Amino acid sequence: MTPTLLWIATAALMLIGLVGTVLPALPGTVLVLAGAVLGAWIDDFTRVSGVTVGIIAAMAVLSWVLEYLAGLMGARRVQASRQALIGAAIGTVVGLFMGLVGVLFMPLVGAAAGEYIARRDELRSLHVGVATWIGMMLGMLAKVALAFMMVGLFVAALVI
Repeated sequence: MTPTLLWIATAALMLIGLVGTVLPALPGTVLVLAGAVLGAWIDDFTRVSGVTVGIIAAMAVLSWVLEYLAGLMGARRVQASRQALIGAAIGTVVGLFMGLVGVLFMPLVGAAAGEYIARRDELRSLHVGVATWIGMMLGMLAKVALAFMMVGLFVAALVI
């Protein structure tokens, strides 16, 4: 494969990865990381070093951790029940099959339903659902920001 095609593949992986940070079917930061590894490999890690790729990989891991912990932290902040946490997890999985809207709102529905099952309090259930949803949205924003930082670090290492 020619270097030009490899560079096109690198750019495509990173672009699709950025899109994948908000679309549920694509592993966003994994694709950005794969693009960075491919780009570094193309010129034998001379411009983009192994250290840079390692930092990008650490940022990818951090994005995964933040994404999952943020929703949990939102739920914990309002002392959500165990059932609310389970409901949010189930809502997330169900939401994957419903597209972007499902991914965005089914965790809220799941957390609220779980909290209602646990405590039979509609207002509290809504409060827990919203807090969990806000945490998850903040996690998604952090993931998007980290993905752009990963691409920026790669481009800076490539150009400078």
